[in-house]
Amino acid sequence: MKNRIIISIFLILFPITVWAQSLEDRVVEHTLSNGLRVLMVERHQVPTVALRIVYKVGGANEVNGNTGIAHLYEHMAFKGTKHIGTKNYTEEKKLLDEIEVVNEAINFEKRKGLRADEKKITALTEKFENLQEEAQQWVIPNEFAEIYNRNGEVGFNASTGKDVTNYMVSFPANRLPLWISVESDRMANPVLREFYKERDVVMEERRRSVETNPGGKLYEAFIATAFSAHPYGNPILGWPSDVSNLSATETSAFFKIYYGPSNTIISIVGAFKAKEVIPQLEAAFGKIPSAPAPPLIKTVEPPQRGERRLEVEDDASPQLMIGFHKPNLHHPDDPVFDVIDSLLSMGRTSRLYKKLVVEKKIVVGVSTAAGTPGARFPNLFMLSGTPRAPHTTEEVEVAIYEELDRLKKEGPTQKELDKIITNIDASLIRSLRSNSGLASRLAYFEAVADGWRYTLRNRDAIAKVTAEDVKRVATTYFTKKNRTVATLVKKKSSENGTGGEQ
Repeated sequence: MKNRIIISIFLILFPITVWAQSLEDRVVEHTLSNGLRVLMVERHQVPTVALRIVYKVGGANEVNGNTGIAHLYEHMAFKGTKHIGTKNYTEEKKLLDEIEVVNEAINFEKRKGLRADEKKITALTEKFENLQEEAQQWVIPNEFAEIYNRNGEVGFNASTGKDVTNYMVSFPANRLPLWISVESDRMANPVLREFYKERDVVMEERRRSVETNPGGKLYEAFIATAFSAHPYGNPILGWPSDVSNLSATETSAFFKIYYGPSNTIISIVGAFKAKEVIPQLEAAFGKIPSAPAPPLIKTVEPPQRGERRLEVEDDASPQLMIGFHKPNLHHPDDPVFDVIDSLLSMGRTSRLYKKLVVEKKIVVGVSTAAGTPGARFPNLFMLSGTPRAPHTTEEVEVAIYEELDRLKKEGPTQKELDKIITNIDASLIRSLRSNSGLASRLAYFEAVADGWRYTLRNRDAIAKVTAEDVKRVATTYFTKKNRTVATLVKKKSSENGTGGEQ
């Protein structure tokens, strides 16, 4: 309660428009000679810097046959370079090249199907494993992370989404030159060492988060059903048959296409001087050769012509997921979905929480999301709920539709709209108050929305949303033929032939 009061007072004393103008004035934008974009904000209150590198590549840039490759490369980016993570790169490279030759020979023989020579495959596989073991002698494990750890890193991590891949870390301010040196080397000279070992790690990650995780299994099937054409329908972790066949050669080729300077955003926020850092960035990152623009994603998801329903069986509690197709973040209706998202599920006073959790007591949790699984391309407005026993997913689904129908008829009150914009302003200020939060928003929206100012423009657009806008959008998009419904159901008993939801 105290924090909410402080935030409210802050908003009154310091209007968001004034704060936004201050940010406009403070962001330093610079494009290196090779096309790499840099966004910088000086903040000298604390002697630290937050750093982000965002590549405009993710799961949406994959095709059938190489799904999961962006995520796998994210893993490989921590394995080092020609100068980091190796005792002798010249000798190591000879073995890495030979490993690729043998791997391709194995795959070539396997592609023969029933005509494959199993003895030849066995011999090649043994050679392949021996070469990997021999290459290990030149590896310095985790040297990349150790360098950063010794220099006071905080939050050293990465993530792969549908639209972007994000590398993040914070440092004491005097370690900024180190970061520039190391990251420019990682961008210019990556080495995919221990590739096949790490591919097995990713397969295990997939087993944990999808194949043995009921919620993950349901979500993957839900997204794949909602998108019949667009690559948003592919899992970020990739389909198992694709990931298990990815090669270092293929992944290196993917890197060369999508990880060039002109497809990269760097953001720096903290205690530094931009005029001193720009020459350092030019000297380190600017010397990396420019690359051709990556190919555009041409596939457009066709309009959905009827409701799609699916069930996923698992020995777990029932779950429900509902998705309605909606436009991307540049469409004028997109801010209206942000309002609907807040109206339905932001906090304990939200409509779905009050109706389904407090009044009807039929769910243990309910949520919405205004941009699933990405934002750059047309996506989904998603609703999900977990029934409270003995209630069923059917009851939850009916209750959700009742609230959506209420939106179509009544829309939000002015009091609700005012509360939403106040909460959004408070959330925006909280996220941008920290160096890491500001660095993340700058880089992400520069990459996804083609300009970091989107984060401010969208707030203004949300503030202009009316009750009539909400009613119109709900009526237009929340229709039966436009929705996909996924349900997690109990496996049927093998003993008596019964089961499922009771």
